[in-house]
Amino acid sequence: MSTPLTVLLLAVAYALLFLLERVLPLRRPKERLLPRLLVNAIVSATAFATAAVLVQPVARIMIEFTGAESFGLIPLVGLTGLAEIAAAFLLLDLTFYYWHVANHRVAFLWRFHNTHHIDPDLDVSTAFRFHFVEVGLSAGFRVVQVLLIGPSPIAFLVYEIAFQLGTLFHHSNVRMPLRLERTFNLVFVTPRMHGIHHSNIREENRTNFGVVLQWWDRLHRTRRLSIPQDEVTIGIPGYSAPQDNAVVNALMMPFRPQRDYWQGPQGKRLRRESLSSTANGQLA
Repeated sequence: MSTPLTVLLLAVAYALLFLLERVLPLRRPKERLLPRLLVNAIVSATAFATAAVLVQPVARIMIEFTGAESFGLIPLVGLTGLAEIAAAFLLLDLTFYYWHVANHRVAFLWRFHNTHHIDPDLDVSTAFRFHFVEVGLSAGFRVVQVLLIGPSPIAFLVYEIAFQLGTLFHHSNVRMPLRLERTFNLVFVTPRMHGIHHSNIREENRTNFGVVLQWWDRLHRTRRLSIPQDEVTIGIPGYSAPQDNAVVNALMMPFRPQRDYWQGPQGKRLRRESLSSTANGQLA
């Protein structure tokens, strides 16, 4: 449910974060920037096209249906005004948390979501780098999500803007002052937190699933914080060869026999010495 103003806002946010990454990088890049940008731009373009043709029309139709029929949890409870927007925001973010978890834990979904994770570096250009089939499958998720929640058009738009801005922000490679980021992370998902999610260590990859609010990871005990960014290596070990990140391979990878995702070139699975829960720790 994009509007011209939303598109402009996202474009400005993208440009600002891209510039800040050049001045204040959080992690050192492994690959040359321009070839990565080209790959990410092409893969993202297929995702945007699928969203425009399928996902957004489906969301619009479902919101019109739930509004006309007063269908969904929020209409059932009878919330209106700011209370409705706040409740819809929380429920939309919580259900996206579950969708993200499913994309990591359901083997069929992970085939496609892995296209997002094999990017050898993590920055704002990774934010919308999703396989077009994953985006298409998310249309089915949208149907269930909107039917269950029944958000109003304005509540859905408010969350959609926050969702897109949050996705750009937490994928960015911007180094915020640590104290400021820790404060911000009391509520929101931040670059250091999401950087751990893109780690090439399986146990870390399966943490920090939040999109806008970090509370769901804390609630479900999937939050991990106390890992310094200079100890995080971005990527998937089984798909770490340079040719794996070529456009054709990134798009065709889900349709081919799958490798062991977590076995690196030396045939070993990477592990960190301490894998204890860090739900009560702080960003490092």
